[in-house]
Amino acid sequence: MAGINYDERIPNNVDLGGNKTLQRALEQWQPRFLDWWKELGPAVYQGNDVYLRTATSVDQQGWATFGLVKMPEYRWGIFLADPVPDRKIGFGDVADQPAWQVVPGEHRSTLRRLIVTQGDTEPASVEQQRALGLTAPSLYDLRNLFQVNVEEGRHLWAMVYLLHAYFGRDGREEAEGLLERHSGDPDRPRILTTFNEPIRDWLSFYMFAYFTDRDGKFQLMALAESGFDPLARTCQFMLTEEAHHMFVGDTGIGRVVRRTAEVMKQLGTDDPQRARGAGVVDLPTIQKYINFWFSSSLDLFGADISSNAASYFAAGLKGRPYEKQLPDHAAAGTFDLQVPDGRGGVRTETVAERNAMNETLRNAYLRDCELGIGRWNRAIEKAGASFELKLPSMRFRRTVGSWAGVPTDPAGNPISPEAYAAGLPDWIPSPDDQAFVGSLMRPVLEPGKVAGWIAPPERGINNQPLDYEYVKVS
Repeated sequence: MAGINYDERIPNNVDLGGNKTLQRALEQWQPRFLDWWKELGPAVYQGNDVYLRTATSVDQQGWATFGLVKMPEYRWGIFLADPVPDRKIGFGDVADQPAWQVVPGEHRSTLRRLIVTQGDTEPASVEQQRALGLTAPSLYDLRNLFQVNVEEGRHLWAMVYLLHAYFGRDGREEAEGLLERHSGDPDRPRILTTFNEPIRDWLSFYMFAYFTDRDGKFQLMALAESGFDPLARTCQFMLTEEAHHMFVGDTGIGRVVRRTAEVMKQLGTDDPQRARGAGVVDLPTIQKYINFWFSSSLDLFGADISSNAASYFAAGLKGRPYEKQLPDHAAAGTFDLQVPDGRGGVRTETVAERNAMNETLRNAYLRDCELGIGRWNRAIEKAGASFELKLPSMRFRRTVGSWAGVPTDPAGNPISPEAYAAGLPDWIPSPDDQAFVGSLMRPVLEPGKVAGWIAPPERGINNQPLDYEYVKVS
């Protein structure tokens, strides 16, 4: 088990003290990070005690402790999974060659771009969510929000360490840029469009944590296979923390669905307006939020046909999820894609498997997302309501790849631009839908109490009771 040194100014398990130049550079970056956190991190309760978990090792068994911490005093640090002795690259044209402990010169710019793009998403999500503490539906949820936030901050530290440690002056400049871009900033926005979307309500937050953080899971799984060993080890540990973020989204949506279904059963109605009148989010509106956040997250995987993705795989830079379980690590076959035929229909295009790496990730992501849909639908069925939530087609509302700008309905059927424009208010949240959901967002900060639009959690955090004061708000 690899312990973490908390005696140093920057907690780490990479022997930071053994490289004084790197240590000084990161200690100079640290105050800028804290300034960013105080300015664009959570808008409230920065000075209050929060029941947070903090990593104490990178071993999956007993890797964290829980305790009351003020967020600006959280011990952000640099944690890499334990090295695998004599690790070999597991895929591509360099399979079975020794993993790289330094950046190969020919891959320097590509690896830097991959790390910067991943790193940019971490502070972006904190910025998107900064105002949610004002409307938390319970102390339990408020604490979960802050736990996600501090861990996204630590994931930023993980990427900044790699930039400083392995990319010299260019890396240090890129690390500065990670704090200079801001979500939604018209002049210096975040790199990926989804991370510039505003998150104004808790339903959006749960959707983001379920769908968008799940994209993060698959990106991290692919990078955890990288031939660049420090990146692989960094992402392996990040996945340990990412699991909680997706849990927050999954259970959050599930609790919203469960509460709505309970109220519908009590009222003896499937009428969405009556459900709204009773103060819960109606199921059609939940479906619209699913359509929006799932389709937004799909574009994060990139184009379905991508020479860049093929190059990353061939060079051993970025693998596939569950690579070790796959029978073929060369990906030398073909892949059939459904693409628009240019005449309002669909045709099959067969491409080299490596050129479809992004689609391979996207299909694995789709299967993972469907598991939550099944759980939520069982809650609806249990309540006796006649409604089924569905994931929209991967063709719907795309801005990247073969289906970019091609109008389809949520089932993926190509339609006219006019039909698409007319149908969109029924498929994704309209301003009226957003205003209604926003009207439900009223803070509930009494221990053990929960807002009326969401069901209570099934259990507390770390075996604490549900009425535990997870955030000391007074």
